[in-house]
Parts: sequence; structure tokens; C-alpha cells
Amino acid sequence: MTDRPADFADTDCVFCKIVAGQIPCHKLLEDDHVLGFLDVGPVSPGHALLIPKGHYPALHDVPAETAAALGAALPKLASALREVGGFDHYNVLQNNGAPAGQAVFHVHFHLIPRRSGDSRGEGVGLRFDWPAQPLDHEAAAPLAEQVRAAIG
Repeated sequence: MTDRPADFADTDCVFCKIVAGQIPCHKLLEDDHVLGFLDVGPVSPGHALLIPKGHYPALHDVPAETAAALGAALPKLASALREVGGFDHYNVLQNNGAPAGQAVFHVHFHLIPRRSGDSRGEGVGLRFDWPAQPLDHEAAAPLAEQVRAAIG
């Protein structure tokens, strides 16, 4: 985790500029730690973002107090979006690093409304491929042990 003050900002970061009020947004939720707003490039109507107000490039950089605030705000925002947007389904997406699809290097969670049929080529909705493979239990056991040790 990167040790930064909660109000640390990167002057080149678009999300830090939104937090600072230098770039307007359609605010949905805000407290001392987080800001939720509508995405300017929505995948579907109601697509929102939830960000920490401090600049943290990846999830593993976020301090526990800010992570707790993000975790508390996600269900509130999802519930309000569902109620107002008239949808029952949604994806929560969070990417870390360019190979994982991250384009803005400030932690952010996408809340993407889903409606029946929206991923079948009609031009709206999140489309992805999930190439699941069987778990190699022989390789998984030592990996799990190493991760448990790293957690402490």
C-alpha cells in the first residue's frame, strides 16, 4: 500500500481534476472519502463510476479506511441506480493495470446496468469473454499456501 495523505492528487489525473471541481461531472454520491458520478462514456444508460477522492493508482494502494468507504458506498450507489434506472442486474468492474484493461490510473469501480438482451449485439451493454479453465489443484495448493502466508 502506498502511504499518501487522503487528499493526495495527481495534477494530470482526470479523476483528481473531477474531485477538485476542475472538470464537471454528474455527481451521484459523495462523502469525505469517495465520489460517485455518471460515466461520460457509458456502456449502458446509468453507467456510473465510484472513486476514492485521494489518488491511488491501483486497488492494492488504497488504505483500509478508504477501502472501507468504497465498500460501504458501492451497495448504496447500486441500490439507488437500480431503483431509479429500472434495471435489476448490473456488473461491478474494477481493473488494475493496463494489461487488465485499466485506462485511467486512479482506482475506480464501474457500476454497469444490465438489461435482458443487452449483451447480444444490440450495441449497448458490457460484452466480454470468460475463458474459464479447470483449476489445476496440484498447482493451486502451494499458491494458496503462499498467499495465506503473505496475508499473515
